[in-house]
Amino acid sequence: MATLDRTDVGLRALHLLEGQRMAQRLFAQVIGTQVIRPGRSEEEVDNRIALLARDVFGARASRVGRRFVRAGSDTVVGGRWPERVVGAQDLVVVDFEPLLAPYETGFARTVVLGDGPVRRGLVHDAAVVAAGAREALRADDSLTGRELHATVRGLAAGAGRRLGGRHCGRLTGTAPAHGAGAARPELFIGPHNDLPLRRTLGEGCRAHWILQIRLVDELHGHTAVHTELLDLV
Repeated sequence: MATLDRTDVGLRALHLLEGQRMAQRLFAQVIGTQVIRPGRSEEEVDNRIALLARDVFGARASRVGRRFVRAGSDTVVGGRWPERVVGAQDLVVVDFEPLLAPYETGFARTVVLGDGPVRRGLVHDAAVVAAGAREALRADDSLTGRELHATVRGLAAGAGRRLGGRHCGRLTGTAPAHGAGAARPELFIGPHNDLPLRRTLGEGCRAHWILQIRLVDELHGHTAVHTELLDLV
């Protein structure tokens, strides 16, 4: 297998960052134009986001077949979500994973509709936990996937939340998987990955990671998602 040179490594990092910046720009447009409104179906919101995405991502946006948004109870259940109309007091997960496949990264945020301090607090805590995870990696170049997962779990517990899912991130270029880590734990930020996250892969490129925070408020039955690049921001 050919080894990448410094130019290739640098270009790949820029490619990942480009995807993240485009996703941030699209999310800002989604919020600024109030695409997510009570009374609209998830499908209608998806279609409106796709129209905005064409301006940001180009023709690729028209070939996406997966849902961008999940509202209310659809943010909690897994598998194939039923079609739902956005409610006035919903939490809405906006996930640009389908658009970002060519960039090998991911980006998701949770939007709060209506006046809901409990739900806004959960979304705020997800961002705080994400910031704590980034800081932990910056502070320790030898941090392993197991150690960061334990740190994130502790941050979530400190905020009175439960960390959802079996992992809290994955290697860029790795497809999301439910129950991830059983076959290839080194690809995920999870309890069975004892390798340093900052490492060089077999082809000579640096490992870069997608942070995937999923916080659960068990008392109120809410879930907030916060996904972004971990080590390049």
